[in-house]
Amino acid sequence: MTGELYLCSTPIGNLEDITLRALRILREADLIAAEDTRHTRKLLNHYDINTPLTSYHEHNARQKGAYLLELLREGKRIALVSDAGTPGISDPGTLLVQQAIEAGIPITPIPGATAAVTALSISGLATDKFVFEGFLPRSNKERKERLAKLAREERTIILYEAPHRLVATLKAICEVLPYRRMAVARELTKQYEEVIRGTTEEILAHFQITAPRGEFTLILEGCREEEKGQLPEEIIDPVELVRTLEEQGFDWKAAIKEAAKRLGVPKREIYQLVKGPGGNN
Repeated sequence: MTGELYLCSTPIGNLEDITLRALRILREADLIAAEDTRHTRKLLNHYDINTPLTSYHEHNARQKGAYLLELLREGKRIALVSDAGTPGISDPGTLLVQQAIEAGIPITPIPGATAAVTALSISGLATDKFVFEGFLPRSNKERKERLAKLAREERTIILYEAPHRLVATLKAICEVLPYRRMAVARELTKQYEEVIRGTTEEILAHFQITAPRGEFTLILEGCREEEKGQLPEEIIDPVELVRTLEEQGFDWKAAIKEAAKRLGVPKREIYQLVKGPGGNN
């Protein structure tokens, strides 16, 4: 007999918004694994819940995950609680979920607030199709490269960002994707909840004057049809293309031939690039 892992989506801030089902699970669990025990302790004290509490966060996920997995194998019921929103969405809970699946342990999601969808619903942008990108790379160069790859994305784009990186991210968005409509939400469901809507330039200007505080969700308009002709052609790295083709099942020679065909260049050029300093063969 194995235990069961529950994904308890707790309110991002408002204690009164938690579902009765989540309260029952938190009371009945043998152990609560929390991303931030200080925040979760306030929640438990508020509802007079005395279930044992342990920490589980990005810095101890592998070590503590092995311990939690062993408890689950013994039949214990563990409730995983993130700092805000849904466990496993841009947080270390993903690793424990994967380990539990591999071990054949049942997982039950306990529905609740998720910042990405909550912000999307009040953004004023298209909600029928969207893509969740989470956090962009921290390096400015890699951040811009990722945004360039998203430039032709037609679906609404959802991003997360920390306050100390928000202005840098907005600057990169303005450089790569200017004139897009955007909504930036912070502190969702908390006392100081706020949503700023406008163009990317207007929102950057706002946060250059007003210091960012709290955790942010960015909702960015997808590529409009009339914008496509103004975008630069997508730059494809031949070496990365060869690697991607190999991952798709092409052998090395066939991958080089296919890459040359797609890029419209001689095979020898691709061969030299792959064999050169940037290549892996």
